[in-house]
Amino acid sequence: MPMPIPIPQLAYDTTTAPVTGQGLIYDETQVEEILAGPVKDILQDTPGTDELEELLASVVSTEFEQGGLSELLADHTVPNNWRVGEAIAEAFVAGKGSCIFPWPTGRDLKNPNASPAGCDLTGFQPVDDEELPHRFAFGEVKTSEHNQSPPSVMTSLGNQLHGLRDNRQVKNALCRYLGHHAIRADWEPMFKSATKRYLSSNSTDVAVYGVLVRDIAPDASDISARVVSLAANCPAHTDIEMYALYLPVNAISTLSERAQAAMQEAS
Repeated sequence: MPMPIPIPQLAYDTTTAPVTGQGLIYDETQVEEILAGPVKDILQDTPGTDELEELLASVVSTEFEQGGLSELLADHTVPNNWRVGEAIAEAFVAGKGSCIFPWPTGRDLKNPNASPAGCDLTGFQPVDDEELPHRFAFGEVKTSEHNQSPPSVMTSLGNQLHGLRDNRQVKNALCRYLGHHAIRADWEPMFKSATKRYLSSNSTDVAVYGVLVRDIAPDASDISARVVSLAANCPAHTDIEMYALYLPVNAISTLSERAQAAMQEAS
């Protein structure tokens, strides 16, 4: 799980029951803290690298091979600004909803410079149920530098969130995706619990998150219409939360450079 993320300032609340909707502000100091902490860990996939290193330790017997292994494990991919924005959103959702995303989408990329397809965040959320303590948590993220409110990306973000709410085929595919990776993993019990809750609720017991990352002055119209739309006819067992995260003005264009600097400083 990523390191804790700083607590933002509330800019506005457009909650329309049962859907939560909020605009939240991060100042410059908080952004630096986020990039050097949870975002660095997410982009570097520290847990995954550690697991691979442990797995391959036994096959390395010479100093030459050790050097090769270190190079193999080193990921020199330069993250795009939108990828850093997505990592900020992931750290936020992990903290806000106590969510666990055990299989980062970056692990599925055969080409590290490619854009991942499918749902941005796939994992689990703990619930107050001793017998079945986890349910599925799905999230979609958009990072926008547009000056208009709402930004154009809200159309696709809204459609994706409606799909996560209503489209069983979309959710079934995500369940299968996690299931293939869950076999013999230490989080296999989470998957079994979430699947049981999902199946027994007619595919509705899931947590859905929508996150918009922006770098302009907060404006409630960024998310208000989508919150209202998602609240209408929302299934009783489906919890939906939408957030707009506001970074300092024009910060998004600098995210890649700043994230790289944070990773190099830590190495």
